[in-house]
Amino acid sequence: MNSILQSTREFTFAEITEKAREMCGLLNRVLLGKEDVIDLVLACLLARGHILFDDLPGLGKTTLAKAIATAVGGKFGRIQCTPDLLPTDITGYNIYNQKTHEFDFVAGPVFADVLLADEVNRTTPRTQSALFEAMAERQVTIDAKTRLLSPEFFVIATQNPIESFGTYPLPEAQLDRFAMKLRIGLPSRETEIELLESHATKLGSSVEILPCLQPGELFAIQEQVSRVSLVTPIRAYLVDLASHIRNNPDVRLGISPRALLVWQRIAQAWAVLQGRDFVIPDDVRAVAGPTISVRLSGEFDDPQSIINQAFDAVPVPK
Repeated sequence: MNSILQSTREFTFAEITEKAREMCGLLNRVLLGKEDVIDLVLACLLARGHILFDDLPGLGKTTLAKAIATAVGGKFGRIQCTPDLLPTDITGYNIYNQKTHEFDFVAGPVFADVLLADEVNRTTPRTQSALFEAMAERQVTIDAKTRLLSPEFFVIATQNPIESFGTYPLPEAQLDRFAMKLRIGLPSRETEIELLESHATKLGSSVEILPCLQPGELFAIQEQVSRVSLVTPIRAYLVDLASHIRNNPDVRLGISPRALLVWQRIAQAWAVLQGRDFVIPDDVRAVAGPTISVRLSGEFDDPQSIINQAFDAVPVPK
């Protein structure tokens, strides 16, 4: 397992930008016509966050997750969440070996670099908690022993916004573990025609995916992205935006300090994707919707309206 594998290589900013663009181009060949979604997914990946896709089935989420795992040179894992899923089905378990008279550890799918948790709201809260411990700490505790996960551990969870029968809605504390909530949405007519053409003569995807990174290099890049310049006025801008959202009378649960840290990290990653080694107010705004909407609740129909009110009210730093 590569749970403690890390690269000692130091990337230049130009190399990081080049690698990010290479991955972006690769993923855009896999998920056609969704360049805006790919950019946000990569920003979340570079910021060491996790993503919740709140969208209909069959839009390419599994294909995207597999492509990300290949692109970063990592291992892919998948969990199909069901009501009878147990925590040990995610984390793994110890089993007694009658030959050696010792317990052997059988690793669960959580021991991967990129993990797809499909229909995460269909499994019980007890099982959900096993996954969210891994997301928060990048480790799991099994029979009182702590086992480290990959430092690059990245979760893509999905849930169907239409079906609610037989589901266990994620509570706010668990939603706060996700850096972003995204929707892919249906492709355009032209994109669907292109999709049909690419699959007309062979089963499965016709796009060959090759690794952009070696194992451990993603973590090194993530470390350097976290050091992207963020001046004090931009930090004050983030705090003032968060304060305005918290004080909105329609908001029951606002932005926690942890969420504010996530927002900052994703803004840093977004700046890198734009070819800059410093954050500007446009970066803060570009990632606000998917970053804040996952953790807002209250008396409103659209979280984006609350976010827009904050940006309209808070002065942009010069």
